[in-house]
Amino acid sequence: MNIKERLDFSCAVFDREGNLIANAPHMPVHLGSMGESVRTVIRENRGRMKAGDVYALNAPYNGGTHLPDVTVITPVFDDPGREILFYVGSRGHHADIGGITPGSMPPGSRVIEEEGVLIDNFLLVEEGRLREAETVALLSSGRYPARNVAQNMADLRAMVAANEKGAQELKLMVRHFGLEVVHSYMSHVQDNAEEAVRRVIDILKDGEFSYAMDNGAVIRVRIAIDRKARGATIDFTGTSPQLPSNFNAPAAVCMAAVLYVFRTLVDDEIPMNAGCLKPLKVIIPEGSMLRPRYPAAVVAGNVETSQCITDALYGALGVMAASCGTMNNFTFGNEQYQYYETVAGGSGAGQGFEGADVVQTHMTNSRLTDPEVLEWRFPVLLESFEIRRGSGGAGRWRGGDGALRRVRFLEPMTAAILSEHRRVAPYGMAGGLPAKTGRNWVRRADGKVMELGACDQVEMNSGDCFVIETPGGGGYGNPLA
Repeated sequence: MNIKERLDFSCAVFDREGNLIANAPHMPVHLGSMGESVRTVIRENRGRMKAGDVYALNAPYNGGTHLPDVTVITPVFDDPGREILFYVGSRGHHADIGGITPGSMPPGSRVIEEEGVLIDNFLLVEEGRLREAETVALLSSGRYPARNVAQNMADLRAMVAANEKGAQELKLMVRHFGLEVVHSYMSHVQDNAEEAVRRVIDILKDGEFSYAMDNGAVIRVRIAIDRKARGATIDFTGTSPQLPSNFNAPAAVCMAAVLYVFRTLVDDEIPMNAGCLKPLKVIIPEGSMLRPRYPAAVVAGNVETSQCITDALYGALGVMAASCGTMNNFTFGNEQYQYYETVAGGSGAGQGFEGADVVQTHMTNSRLTDPEVLEWRFPVLLESFEIRRGSGGAGRWRGGDGALRRVRFLEPMTAAILSEHRRVAPYGMAGGLPAKTGRNWVRRADGKVMELGACDQVEMNSGDCFVIETPGGGGYGNPLA
């Protein structure tokens, strides 16, 4: 469901050093971090890789994001099978990878083990043979194994096939244009992206921002422009130390947010690639919540903290007001069913433009499952899904409104929510007002209301309704001007 219906997956092409070259314009949090996963495979298997080998990992400390996001990496060899020419990768959010709650997005995890099965540099396919027994054993291991291994295996097969299609197309390109030309253009696209970002940096100013989160953590960032070098330093020194909760974001996620923000500043039609980062020096303190040490929990760091990093960067740059600042991650399930979705909110306004209503913002870009498919595949009823009018921040340019989503359960299941901006409002800018915060609550079948926190889980009974009110985006400019 996550991959087929919600399109929570990404595919990308990398050069032989593991630098991102091109990608499907899809999930920014996947694409900006996947290169580190590819470089991990290169580092750990140098000299041992063979044609037909495929690797898998989800390790947050080696380029992964959070454990449900599994990355499959295929080295692309020349036709004799002697030299690696490129790498292709696919990353997909698996509906369940184990952990203490169905859907593997536990609100209360404290260590990585509680979030599911850790996969680090695992040989998934050996010289063209799927290592099925070994993979099933891995997914079934640990204190909290995957709940639906057959589904995981089906997804992995699809990811291997996607990589194979990418490898075939690259080989066709080489046969048509020649290897030297293809490698040259891989360098050209990075050089072009680098220069495009340098042109943006030429007109930027120094800035800094302190971004408070619901849990009391603070993301601090300072951006210093070096006019002479046409570069910028992005320094996260002063950010809160590693947290006991799961809002720690792997360093690769932080880098993905930086890459995304600076790519959005470029008006030119360029593919997001590693060249965008060449003019940037990024300082992420070791042991901070943006560079946590094992065994830190990270499941919310990928989906929630990544959004906060993005808005902190826009705040330092003075470009636009905050978005809803959360992916509003909703999971439910039991031993039979596991489902995950992100619920959209409002986007922030900026100079000359208003925010959009109910849109997936910044680091997420997934769909919602069609109501008919959701209700056909799971014992739930989508009671309503509508714009939460008035939740965007006022301003000369108004922030976008969030959403109101009600899901009624038709049999008992565990439901969980991972969200942000239930206490701290998304900021307005240049005199614009902040947006309304979100709210999570349950209306029981007997009419009683149960308020939930930003990160919470609850046992749902038949007839109970889970309600999610997502934040809007901040406004921009004095509303009276």
